[in-house]
Formats: sequence, structure tokens, C-alpha cells
Amino acid sequence: MPIYEYECKACGHRMEKLQKVSADPLTLCPACRQDDLARLVSAAGFRLAGGGWYETDFKTGSKKNLAADGKGAASSTSAKSDTTSKSPGAA
Repeated sequence: MPIYEYECKACGHRMEKLQKVSADPLTLCPACRQDDLARLVSAAGFRLAGGGWYETDFKTGSKKNLAADGKGAASSTSAKSDTTSKSPGAA
């Protein structure tokens, strides 16, 4: 269920309300009891960050295509160490 923002046009009171998408918009202001409450259009108030999300989220430049290459950061480092240890001319 989304959280909707409301503002009273009579007194300026602002509030948030958790409602179903199918629910009718609220009209009665709890502060002044006027029938002037209007639903506002606002952006979502969260960001998907932290552990458990895709490694390309919120990255820029060349770092953004790590998953598209089919290689993760851990697998690319292990692949490099495997190739250097197997090369015959390595010191």
C-alpha cells in the first residue's frame, strides 16, 4: 500500500496517510475540519541501497556494466589469479 501526502488548502496542514490504491482520496482535514484536503503528487521516499541489491545499482561510468559482462567482482579477481598462476613464464 502506498503512502499518500495530503495538504489542506484552507489551513495548510500537511499529513501522510497509508491507503490502498483503490481507496478514495481523503477530503476532511483533521486539523481544521474543513473539506479542503487535497492529495499531493510526490516522489517515492526510499532508495534501494546496501547489501543484497544488484552490484550495478547507483554506480557510474565503466563500473556500471559489471553484471552485464557476466562476471562479478569476485569471479573476475579469481579468474585473474588463476591465469597468472598457470602461465609458464610467470615468476
